[in-house]
Amino acid sequence: MTSFASKMFSRVDRVCRHLPVALNTFLVFSITGEVSYLVLVEAPLEADQKKTEWSSWWKMIHLLGQYFLLGNICWNALLFLRTSPSIKGVFLGGEGIGQGWRYCYTCETHTPPRCSHCYDCKVCVLRRDHHCVFFGQCVGFRNYRYFLCCLLFMWSGLLYATLMNAEVFIVILKEGVTVHSILLLLIPWIMLVSGQVSARAFAFAFIADTCVVGFLLVSAFFFFHLFLLFRGQTTREWYSSRRPYNLGLQGNLRHTLGIRWYLCWLCPLITSPLPGDGINFQVTGSLEPSRR
Repeated sequence: MTSFASKMFSRVDRVCRHLPVALNTFLVFSITGEVSYLVLVEAPLEADQKKTEWSSWWKMIHLLGQYFLLGNICWNALLFLRTSPSIKGVFLGGEGIGQGWRYCYTCETHTPPRCSHCYDCKVCVLRRDHHCVFFGQCVGFRNYRYFLCCLLFMWSGLLYATLMNAEVFIVILKEGVTVHSILLLLIPWIMLVSGQVSARAFAFAFIADTCVVGFLLVSAFFFFHLFLLFRGQTTREWYSSRRPYNLGLQGNLRHTLGIRWYLCWLCPLITSPLPGDGINFQVTGSLEPSRR
C-alpha cells in the first residue's frame, strides 16, 4: 500500500511539474493564433482597405513580426530547459576551497560562492538565482541568458498582443460601460457558462484579458531582472542586500550574457560564450549582508 501511494505521489508530482510549462505553451500559441486572426481577418477595419496592396503588405509585416517573436520565445525557452544550471558534470576542485565556499549536506560536496541547493531540482545550482515555477527549472549561471531573452521577447510579444487587442476592448465597451460588458471583461468564464455570451465573444474577451494580465506580470519579472542584471546581483543576493560581485554595467552584461552580449539577445542561435566558469568570481565588495 505504501509502495502504491509512493508511486502515485511520484506520478502526480511529475504531472504538476510539467503543468505550468504545458499551460504557458497553450497560452502562448492561443494568443498567437488570436492575433493572427485579428491581422488576417479583422484588420484593416475599413472595407475599402481590405483588398488593397497596402493591406497585404501590412498583414505580411505584422505576421513576420509576430512569428519572429514567437520563434524567439520558443527557442529561448527550449534552450533554457535543455541547459542544465546544476553542478552535475562540473569539476569543483579548481584552485581549492576558499572564501564563500560551503558544504551541501544533501549533495555531500563543497559548493562554490553563489551556488545553493534547490530542493525542487534536488541538486546544487551554480550562481543560482531562483527556481522558476513557470518552467519547472532553476535559473542559474549557464541558462540565465536564455531566461532573460525569453522574458524580453515575451514582454515584447504581450505588449504587441495587448495593443492589437485594444479593438476587442473597444468593441466590448462600444455601447457604454454596462454591467454586462464589465462582467465579460472580468469573469468571461462565468458569462460563458451562464449562456450570456457566445463562445466567440468569450474567446476574444478571455485572450484579451490574458494579454493584459500577462503583460503586467511579465513586465514586473522582466524589469526586476534587468535591475538585478545592471547591479550584478542574483535574487538571493538582492534579498540580503549584497553586491559583492558588481563589475559595472558592461562587465555585468558581459559576465551574464557572454562576450557577444550586444548581439545575443537578437537570436538564441548567436553564440556568446560566458567568460567565467560559474565557480570563481571577482569580488568587488563586502561578502557580508548589509542592513537595509
